Amino acid sequence: MGFNVTILGSSSAKPTATRHPSAQVVNVHEQHYLVDAGEGTQRQMARTGINPLKLRAVFISHLHGDHVFGLFPLLSTLGLYGRRTPLPIYAPAPFGEMLACHLRYFDSDLPYEAEWHEVRTTEHALLFENRTLEVWSVPLRHRIPTAGFLFREKEPPLNVDKFKIAKYGLSIAQIAAAKRGEEVTLDTGEVLPNAELTYAPYRPRAYAYLSDTAYSAKAAELVRGADLLYHEATYAAAERKVARQRGHSTTEEAAKAALRAEAGRLIIGHYSSRYKDECVLVEEARQLFPETYPAVEGSTFTIEKQRPETENR
Repeated sequence: MGFNVTILGSSSAKPTATRHPSAQVVNVHEQHYLVDAGEGTQRQMARTGINPLKLRAVFISHLHGDHVFGLFPLLSTLGLYGRRTPLPIYAPAPFGEMLACHLRYFDSDLPYEAEWHEVRTTEHALLFENRTLEVWSVPLRHRIPTAGFLFREKEPPLNVDKFKIAKYGLSIAQIAAAKRGEEVTLDTGEVLPNAELTYAPYRPRAYAYLSDTAYSAKAAELVRGADLLYHEATYAAAERKVARQRGHSTTEEAAKAALRAEAGRLIIGHYSSRYKDECVLVEEARQLFPETYPAVEGSTFTIEKQRPETENR
């Protein structure tokens, strides 16, 4: 089952002719989640071929306009498309007031419910889960209350080694017990530990979204081991003073966070409009963290399945 991230927007507060404000879609096992919704989000979804009716939930990091202005027209369009199932929206307070105002003046008769769930930006808390996924909040350091998000795949069901099935002549009931993580008792009375029979088909994958924020060692620790990390890099390293004043990060700080988190790959984005070419920012970050890539709009980053380092065989 797939796990990928599509970049819809990579600009900071001021959009440019080639960059839109922050927005991404995370696809986990063909379940789609919108992360931030800057201006133009629904147009970018159309351009990248993402059906908005597939959205399972929306996650808004903070209430600056370049991260939320695109959500309200999307809510209207979903009504025109005929959505009927509720849409959970996870966002900090006072988003509920904003949503109520929009619904009162523009969408009083939506055919579905837009459900606001408050994100407490000082807490690392479980926000959402289903059979395959958990989404956690990650406190960030910005000028207003802000949270990042950690998308973490749940442990996949165990596989039973087919050679062990043949070796021990396991029945269907015994195979089912092994898949549930239980030990198995053979007809001879011998008890086989579960680890003798099963193995994890792949290691659970994780994606972390950290934007907007000044460098935070705590945030990096909370997403330790993420296969893919998005970290804002609004400014080049020489602008660290401006970055600090505005609650943002430089390329070096994004790379430092990736190192501390022991991330597999780093995506940097939220570029200031002063940079016409993001390559200079990427090259700076790569001096510290070689596996750094630009948040190019329309690009998709796939997290491939990997077998566990040690298998229960």
